[in-house]
Amino acid sequence: MKEYRFTDYFENEVLGKRPYIKKEWCIRVVESPLRSEPQENNRYRFWGKIEELGGRVLRVVTLNDRTTIHNAFPDRRFKL
Repeated sequence: MKEYRFTDYFENEVLGKRPYIKKEWCIRVVESPLRSEPQENNRYRFWGKIEELGGRVLRVVTLNDRTTIHNAFPDRRFKL
């Protein structure tokens, strides 16, 4: 089983602005994404549907190792 970590940015900024986001949701999205792709600056994006968030899609951004979670937010523009 992978060990997930969270950047200081995630802990301080993301959870500060979006306290409703749960770390477990972020891990779930990274482990079973609807879609994933590389992003600039050696990061990866993952999208996953979160039923507890009213069925909305959560975008999770990790560092290059794909186990350090850096950002997360509901993505209103996500299309399959």
